[in-house]
Amino acid sequence: MIAEIKKSAEQKMQKSLEALKLDLGKIRTGRAHTGLLDHVTVDYYGNPTAINQVANINLADARTITVAPWEKKMLGAIEKAIRNSDLGLNPATVGELIRVPMPPLTEERRRDLTKVVKHEGEAARVAMRNIRRDANAHLKDLLKEKKIAEDEERRGQDDIQKLTDRYIADIDKLLQAKEAELMAV
Repeated sequence: MIAEIKKSAEQKMQKSLEALKLDLGKIRTGRAHTGLLDHVTVDYYGNPTAINQVANINLADARTITVAPWEKKMLGAIEKAIRNSDLGLNPATVGELIRVPMPPLTEERRRDLTKVVKHEGEAARVAMRNIRRDANAHLKDLLKEKKIAEDEERRGQDDIQKLTDRYIADIDKLLQAKEAELMAV
C-alpha cells in the first residue's frame, strides 16, 4: 500500500515537472526554436488545428523560423495565426514559405520574462507540495485504519519528503537554466 502511494505521488510529480517544462518552452527567448509555435492554432477548413499539423516548421538560422504549408492556400491563414498569437512575432511570406524572425529582447522584457519564469516555478513547487500533502494524508488514513504501523507511516512520509525534495531540486535546475537562457544576450 505504501509503495502504491509513493508510486502514485512520483507519477503526479513527474507530470507536474513535464507541465513546467512545456510552460517554460513557450516562454520566448531571443533564440528561435520550433516548439515556440506548438500552441498556435490555425483555422483549417473551419477547424482550429495546430500549425505543425498543416505545415513543416524548421529553423533557417538561430533567429528565424520557417513555416512551409502543405497547401498553398493556407499561407495567409498561417501567417495571420502567427501574427495574432500572443508571441509578438511578425511573420513575412516569401514565395511559398513563411519566415518568422525573432526580434531581439530588450533588457526590460528579459526581466519581465524572468519574473514569469519564477512565477511558473513557484506554481510547480506548490503543486509538488500539494502532492506531498495528499500522499501524507493517505498514509495517515492507513494508520487510522490500522492497516500500517506508525514506523511504516513515518518511513513512508520520509520517503515522500525525499521524493518531493528531489523534484523541487529538478524544478530549481530548470528555472536556473531558463533564467540564464533569458538573460543571455
